[in-house]
Amino acid sequence: MSPFQRHIDACNNLPSPAGFIPFRIGAAQVGWLGPELARALTFFPREFHFDAEGVALAGRLRSPGTRAEALATTAQSLARRGFFTLRGEPFDVRAAPDGPVLAMLDRGAIPAFGVMAQGVHLNGLVRRPEGLHVWVAVRSRSKAVAPGQLDHLVAGGMPAGLGPEECLVKEAAEEASIPAGLAIKAKRTARLSYVMRDNQGMRRDILHAFDLELPEDFTPIPNDGEVERFELWPARRLLEAVRDTDAVKFNVNLVLIDLFLREGLIDAASEEGRALRRGLDQGA
Repeated sequence: MSPFQRHIDACNNLPSPAGFIPFRIGAAQVGWLGPELARALTFFPREFHFDAEGVALAGRLRSPGTRAEALATTAQSLARRGFFTLRGEPFDVRAAPDGPVLAMLDRGAIPAFGVMAQGVHLNGLVRRPEGLHVWVAVRSRSKAVAPGQLDHLVAGGMPAGLGPEECLVKEAAEEASIPAGLAIKAKRTARLSYVMRDNQGMRRDILHAFDLELPEDFTPIPNDGEVERFELWPARRLLEAVRDTDAVKFNVNLVLIDLFLREGLIDAASEEGRALRRGLDQGA
């Protein structure tokens, strides 16, 4: 098996939703609930109804705003009981990546409800005569997730009300001090997804990947405390880190494998390359 495949497998460690309970808004399934959370929702009979098909948000909640309010009140109660930690950042709730917004839910509650989340990842590229180089972020050691690990130049979850391009421009300024006039030149390259069981429930993440060709004289500057520093690495060194170590944040590996395939650092036409491509595209 390709040494890169382990990263794809680690992000797709839930082959079946067996044991999870469907969560609906109207006729649309938007999430998956673990049994313990589903039992907790029985204490909110005005907001959640149970039937043979699973759990549904009450039909009287007809607008995204009223649904968001009901979910926020419930999430606050569940957070006090230790189900998750609220982040104070609402995400849109959709049944499909491009579907209509049906509600909003705090980012911290997203995995517990098994709701799809979307985010942006930016490959910062510098092309030199000796070959491709990639800007790498070293994550703050105070981060709750993947402290001190390697990350993209820019990466972040997509908050309610923003599309991928708008989110990218916002995150680029906040994380790396990239001006909007430069950030908008980024080109969308892939949409990747994975389904992962974690200690809070089910992560169903959509990653919108972008490439940004950067001039030699541009140096990103950490701006919001999420990154300790940025380093410019030869792409081959970064490939070796992904291939041989676990130094890179778990989902960043997927976007980098996609980059290596597109740039020819992994032969996309080889048996290994074709298998990796299938793994990356399995849910996108």
